[in-house]
Amino acid sequence: MSKPFKIPNTLVLLFIMQIAALVVTWILPAGEFQTQPNEVGRQLVIPGTFEYLEESPTLTPLAILTAIPRGLADAQDIIFFVLLVGGVLAVIRHTGAIEALLGRVLKRFSTRMGLLIFFPMLAFALGSSTFGMAVEFITLVGLLISFCLALRLDKMTAVAVLVVGYGVGYGAAAMNPFTVMVAQGVAGLQPGSGIWLRLLIFLPLLLLGFHHVYRYAKLVKADPSRSLVADLQDASVEVNADGFPEMTRTRLMVLLAMLATIITLVFGVMVLRWYLVELSALFLALGLAVVLIARLGADESATAFAKGASDLVYTAMLIGFARAIALILEDGEVLYTIVHGLSMPLSMVGAELSVVGMLLMQSMMNFFIPSGSGQAYVTMPLMAPMADILGITRQTAVLAYQFGDGFTNMVVPTNPILMGILGVAGVPYDRWFKFIVPLMLKILLACSVILIFAVWIGY
Repeated sequence: MSKPFKIPNTLVLLFIMQIAALVVTWILPAGEFQTQPNEVGRQLVIPGTFEYLEESPTLTPLAILTAIPRGLADAQDIIFFVLLVGGVLAVIRHTGAIEALLGRVLKRFSTRMGLLIFFPMLAFALGSSTFGMAVEFITLVGLLISFCLALRLDKMTAVAVLVVGYGVGYGAAAMNPFTVMVAQGVAGLQPGSGIWLRLLIFLPLLLLGFHHVYRYAKLVKADPSRSLVADLQDASVEVNADGFPEMTRTRLMVLLAMLATIITLVFGVMVLRWYLVELSALFLALGLAVVLIARLGADESATAFAKGASDLVYTAMLIGFARAIALILEDGEVLYTIVHGLSMPLSMVGAELSVVGMLLMQSMMNFFIPSGSGQAYVTMPLMAPMADILGITRQTAVLAYQFGDGFTNMVVPTNPILMGILGVAGVPYDRWFKFIVPLMLKILLACSVILIFAVWIGY
């Protein structure tokens, strides 16, 4: 009996893509576009200037091995930024401030189902939108299930509150450091730029997700047999009101420090034109402030910081491996040949349909590369110049990437965070798939409308 097909580890998948990129350089002819600098000095492709080159370099298999360390070095600013942010978030988590905030919300509105569902979803979405939080939420699954069962709901509702909340936060992120800012940096845009539209669409998309979850919750509350996991419910689970840490003055001050950091970040990127160095310094300042506010010991803080950074080493490797793919294509001078080939069919349907096509391409890529930063490094080197050719702004191309990467995190089985949450909750993937697909279709439709609007206004 043959073994079922299994998607390989993302790192393995990226290495296979590097091999494929090398083979592509042997098959495709080399080509180039003429470029010109934009207002910030970044080189943009000039549409209609593609031409094939008479001579091109021939890469050897050694190019794969050298591309990996070069990719890590080339992406060092992003990699170190990710590691620093991960360390600071671990220090914040160590104080219990985030869990205390969620506990306060759940306890206060435990008798009002709609608010109980909305406010935690909002908290998860804001955490993902601003700080790129995701894996940290897995520890809260058990507590959410307890509260949902106390309201005569099911654990599918608990999982939905968490996954849809963080998924919308990623998909409509205002300044997620692991996705939006990485993709904008790769595309040659000022990190954080164009934030006004992302802020504008955040609440409507969150309300779309909330409506889907709330409607299901009401159905289950009225008739528990309608639950998608009715046969898997554990009636012995009880609410543990003391499961969340208490909201102390210290934890409140930590949350205020996080809020001040978000405000400073927005001001810095929009007014002072801060880039990754300044943003890294801002997060380090937040970490130091949290240490002082919570009166954490030096060794205790360093241990938490190192653990948080180490948890993201895998993500850092994904970024470097993904960057190596683009380097191989660039060295073989076929990157623009690929861009030209991909843009030809899209150019025949107009910018509006082209940008929807970019959204679908990014959504499919997230199945193979669930790392947001890794996907940005694989796809944006192609999508940015393609956008130039199609008459789509690079900001809109980043938005298409953001939608495709972020929202599909709620459904792709290769997303380790989703599978981790489902595993902790004991919810089979096939039942989650049945729950989430209708919402995904509605979100993809809404995203298509937003992207077409972005094209019309030249976003």
